[in-house]
Amino acid sequence: MDLFEYQARDIFEKYGVPVLQGIVADTPEGVRAAAEQLGGVTVVKAQVKTGGRGKAGGVKVAKTPDDAEAAARDILGLDIKGHVVKKVMVAEGADIKQEYYFSVLLDRANRSYLSLSSYEGGMEIEQLAEERPDALARVEVDPGTGLTLEKAKEIAVAAKFPAELVDTVAPVFVKLYEVYTGEDATLVEVNPLVLTGSGDIIALDGKVSLDENAGFRHPDHEALEDKDAADPLEAKAKANDLNYVKLDGEVGIIGNGAGLVMSTLDVVAYAGENHGGVKPANFLDIGGGASAEIMAAGLDVILGDPQVKSVFVNVFGGITSCVAVANGIVKALEILGDAATKPLVVRLDGNQVEEGRAILAAADNPLVTLATTMDDGADKAAELANA
Repeated sequence: MDLFEYQARDIFEKYGVPVLQGIVADTPEGVRAAAEQLGGVTVVKAQVKTGGRGKAGGVKVAKTPDDAEAAARDILGLDIKGHVVKKVMVAEGADIKQEYYFSVLLDRANRSYLSLSSYEGGMEIEQLAEERPDALARVEVDPGTGLTLEKAKEIAVAAKFPAELVDTVAPVFVKLYEVYTGEDATLVEVNPLVLTGSGDIIALDGKVSLDENAGFRHPDHEALEDKDAADPLEAKAKANDLNYVKLDGEVGIIGNGAGLVMSTLDVVAYAGENHGGVKPANFLDIGGGASAEIMAAGLDVILGDPQVKSVFVNVFGGITSCVAVANGIVKALEILGDAATKPLVVRLDGNQVEEGRAILAAADNPLVTLATTMDDGADKAAELANA
C-alpha cells in the first residue's frame, strides 16, 4: 500500500525523523486557513500517488495566504498522470541550501534490504541512476543486524557526502530505517532530504510503501487506506477475506491455491487466442476451503464485474474434497439466486472427484458446464465468453 506524502510525513514525525509542519486541506478556503496557521512562506503540494507533481503544476510556493488559496484553486482537481488531485498539503517553507537522496527498500533478488543514497538529490532518481550511476550508492543492509549508526556513516561516505556532513546525516538515515522496519514497509524514500541554511537536515518529501501482508501487526494501517480510490470489487473481496486481483478480461477465474490460479490464468489466456482474444478477468484464490459461503462470496465478486462474460472454476481437491467443492458451488448458486446469470465452467480433480462431479450433474443447473481437464475447461470458458 502506497501512502500519500502527508501520511509519510506523519509517520516520519512519529519516529523522530526531522520534518516540517504540514496541514492537509481539500478546499481553497481550507488551504488559506492552513497557510494563516503556519505563517510565513508555505508550499501547496498536490497529494497524489505519483511522481512529477512539480512539473505538472502540482507544487506551488505561496508567500501569503492569498497566494496559497489561489494555488489551491489551480491544483485541486488537476489531473496528474491520471491521478486527480482531491487534497493538498500546505507545508512550511524551507530555506534549502542543498538537496540529497536516501531510500531503503526490499531487495527481493538478494533476499535482503538495500539502501540507495546520493549526495545529489532533487531529481528523478531513475534518471540519475541511468546517466550517472557512480553518483548513486547502493549498500546492502543485513536485516539481521539492521542499519546501525556505523553502517549509516558507511552509507553516507559511499554516497559521497563530505566528511563534515557524515555525522549529521547518518542519524537521520538510522531514523528512516526505523520507520522501514517499525512499519513493515517495503520502501521508505526521501527525495529530497535537504540541508537548510541553518544547518539542519530535513526530510522534505517522503514516499512510503507498506507491506499489506504485515497488516495483522498494524491495525492502525487500515486508516491509511485510500478507500475512495480502491476498486469496489477488490474492496468487496477484501471484506470477505478473498485473495482477489481484478484484471482486464472477460473470463472470471476461481481456483484453490495461488499456483493453480496462476496456471489457470495462463491457460485461459492461451485458449482465448482462439476465441476472439478474450482474457482472464481476475485472480481469485479461495485457498484450502470451498464452503458455500466462500464460493458464494467469490462468485458474487466476479459476477459483479460487468466485463465478465463467463466464469471458470478450476479446483483440485486435496485436503478439501471435491464433494465439499461441488456442494459449495451448488449452494452458492442457490444463495446468489437471480444474481447468478453468467455461465460457469467447472473442472474438478483430485480427492473424491467422481462423487463431486456426480453432485454437480445431479444438480443440473443450466448455468454449469462440467469439464474433465483444465485445457478443456479453459477452452469452453473462453468460447462462452466470446459468444
